[in-house]
Amino acid sequence: MTSSISETKKLVQQMVSAGVHLGYRRRNPKMTPYVYIKKDGLQIIDLFQTYCALKKASSYLYDISRRGKRILFVGTRKYISKYIEQIADECNSWYINKRWLGGLLTNWNTLNDLKFKMQKIEIGKNQTKKEKARIEQQKKRLRKYLNGIRSMYKQPDFVIIIGQKREMKAVKECIKLKIPTLTILDTNGNPDLTDIFIPANDNSLQSITFILNDLSKAIKKGQEHKETL
Repeated sequence: MTSSISETKKLVQQMVSAGVHLGYRRRNPKMTPYVYIKKDGLQIIDLFQTYCALKKASSYLYDISRRGKRILFVGTRKYISKYIEQIADECNSWYINKRWLGGLLTNWNTLNDLKFKMQKIEIGKNQTKKEKARIEQQKKRLRKYLNGIRSMYKQPDFVIIIGQKREMKAVKECIKLKIPTLTILDTNGNPDLTDIFIPANDNSLQSITFILNDLSKAIKKGQEHKETL
């Protein structure tokens, strides 16, 4: 019991160091139960609730990964783009880290056509420099937006969203298709638009990194245990 309490305190201290508790100045009234206090104009998130939500989310991700479910990470803000790619690759998951193209999931046939086009576009010997430049630009654009889902052979079973306000197109498509989602939800977010959420600072790379590292470990652990079932 003493060890468990000590580990919990250590984790909470790490969350404070990562700025997980620092919310926005504005607050969605639906996030009020997850705010500990308002200080210096900022909403201070209740880290005990963050801790509980993180443990619950990690347990859930372990379970679905153990059952072979596939996960898609979505986070397109420039300063987290590289990290989204890294964390998704580490846990054998798909990702969108540049831009969510409208209809990405709801218009499945169009997505498959674009991926096929990305793989098959070739430059002919007899094409002019202008035509070659146009084709190269087209290939570059497709790779930029679709590289993280080039191996996605079916719709994801679960989507992890970082930055609800920015990724509203992804949120709406998941709701329409009834694909469950997990969202790192700041104080200005809407908990009604996600199935699972972790109340936390979604505007800091350090905070996002801290949470996704924990989630990634759960996914990898589930994938490892899948082999022994």
